[in-house]
Amino acid sequence: MLVDVQTNLGGVIGLENIEMGAARIRVDDKRIINCRADLNQLFPLKYDWAWQKYLDACANHWMPQEMNMTNDLATWKDSNILTEDERIIFKRALGFFSTADSLVANNLVLAVYRHITNPECRQYLLRQAFEEALHTHSYTHIIESLNLDESELFNMYREIPSIHDKAVWSLKYTQSLADPHFKTGTVATNQTLLRDLIAFYVIFEGIFFYVGFVQILSFGRRNLMTGSAEQIQYILRDESMHLNFGIDIINQIKIENPDLWTKEFQEEIRNMIREAAELEYRYAEDTMPRGVLGLNVGMFKEYMHFIANCRCMQIGLKPIYDDAENPFGWMSEVIDLKKEKNFFETRVTEYQTGGALNWD
Repeated sequence: MLVDVQTNLGGVIGLENIEMGAARIRVDDKRIINCRADLNQLFPLKYDWAWQKYLDACANHWMPQEMNMTNDLATWKDSNILTEDERIIFKRALGFFSTADSLVANNLVLAVYRHITNPECRQYLLRQAFEEALHTHSYTHIIESLNLDESELFNMYREIPSIHDKAVWSLKYTQSLADPHFKTGTVATNQTLLRDLIAFYVIFEGIFFYVGFVQILSFGRRNLMTGSAEQIQYILRDESMHLNFGIDIINQIKIENPDLWTKEFQEEIRNMIREAAELEYRYAEDTMPRGVLGLNVGMFKEYMHFIANCRCMQIGLKPIYDDAENPFGWMSEVIDLKKEKNFFETRVTEYQTGGALNWD
């Protein structure tokens, strides 16, 4: 007999004891959370969108070491090319990214995976966990290639106030899920899970990286640090897929548990998103007190208002800010990459050629 994993996973309903002659699992038995169906029963699928997202992610495989960093190193070593302000922006973005994606991966594996009780969604989560490790690998590849001070960058979340504040905010919404004694099944605990999933996907993945994304990609648009910018573009592509998956998870939980989506709860979430947008704007102020790269902090304030409104509407909330527009229309185009299939290897090769992106 296989031991039920409920006890081992801190109260999460998992595999039931295997019994000969037990009724077959039906598709309708599946649920995103609080599901008592056998987690081994991947097929038949109930949430086709989750399986398709898993397949799409697998088709977009890439590795950091395939990116050519020779020009980046030459640019970084030449004191006449980058200003001191530009170097600060670049290093602080890497400092936040390198530790933030580790936090994402830890939360994903140790908390989120435990409480999502649907096998096709878990299949995607396994792929996402690999991609988060890949992103951390990418930041390390950039840091090593440029011979940057690893201790300086990996400790910025302890030393730079705006980076520290984002990390502290994020930890606040992961503690309950990481608690081995936390279990869903009541309105209160289900709401806690839903709130923390929104914090994880909508805010941490969907807001806290976006100032840094714009800044690093702006280097690439000026044909500077193109190897680094190319990797960040691929990371942005991955993170956009993570965000969309998380939004689908959140909206499906709302459908299956309509009692959770109260007016009070909706207002709590809007306040969370408003607070996060302000934190990300303060990071923009901290990293670029003067205009640089054709950017200024006023543009980022407008951008964070635009992003916050988008995130609200994606999960069925009213926008927070009036008349917010996107000052970086090119960002939506950056996410889309041309795919070329190598039919001999039967895999997507779009990520395998460094310097393939056009930054005009």
